Amino acid sequence: MGEATHFRTIIISDIHLGAGGSKAEEVTNFLKSYTCKKLILNGDIIDAWQLKKYGVWKRKHTLFFKRVLKMIEDNKTKVVYIRGNHDDFLDQIIPLRLGKHFQIRKDYVLTSGTQRFYVTHGDVFDSITTHLKWLAYLGDIGYTFLLWVNKFYNKYRAWRGLSYYSLSQRVKQSVKMAVNYMTDFEEKLTELARSRSCDGVICGHIHHPAIREIDGIKYMNSGDWVETLSALVEDFDGNWSLLYYDQQAAIEKPVKKTSTKKVVENFPGIEKQVAFTGFLTGRNERYL
Repeated sequence: MGEATHFRTIIISDIHLGAGGSKAEEVTNFLKSYTCKKLILNGDIIDAWQLKKYGVWKRKHTLFFKRVLKMIEDNKTKVVYIRGNHDDFLDQIIPLRLGKHFQIRKDYVLTSGTQRFYVTHGDVFDSITTHLKWLAYLGDIGYTFLLWVNKFYNKYRAWRGLSYYSLSQRVKQSVKMAVNYMTDFEEKLTELARSRSCDGVICGHIHHPAIREIDGIKYMNSGDWVETLSALVEDFDGNWSLLYYDQQAAIEKPVKKTSTKKVVENFPGIEKQVAFTGFLTGRNERYL
């Protein structure tokens, strides 16, 4: 088998293991294709909210953690697990360090070249989640229902030969309140990074991947593995990029085990990257 593409850092968030919409198999395949020195799991990796209600823990969810442990064993990958709002049960044990290569914590400062990035899931500024948790749960029910509708809608689109379409992303991009919330969220997090004497902030939470600069502070969001199937990656020159695993292409053109993967270098900051060489996304939008 060819040598896997290798990064200094991979950051993924919002996998929501245990929830019906989680793309556990896709994110596990992603981590099988790329190795890294440091892996940051930036919150909402496990969806305790869904598991408490009607979610189900499946073998594919366990296989994700087995893959993470395999990365530690084979490549000495250092793993940092940041607590999110859906896995807030971790509050009972953080901060926790297991050996030299695995730690669970509330936040983290990452050094990238000469820059410092404040890494947080992002729910710290979500006043609905923090102060009105019952309303957050109500919103979670609506979001889960939308993902359920989206599942059947995309089965119909696949039958028609059409590409994958995210209803939930469309709703969030169309509703003015949601757009305003995301803007406020980004601005508040960059202010937090500045207060921590950091050059940028890395987060998740809102399922909206992005790399941009806001008032001199670099804002990066790793997206999610429910809707966008995206990750943030850093090469060995300190360049950051968004990397996408295209769900529809993965179904239509699976990667053969004998395929050779190449090292990806010098990622352009504004171009959409595809997780597997030769895959076409069928989507033209950018999140930057």
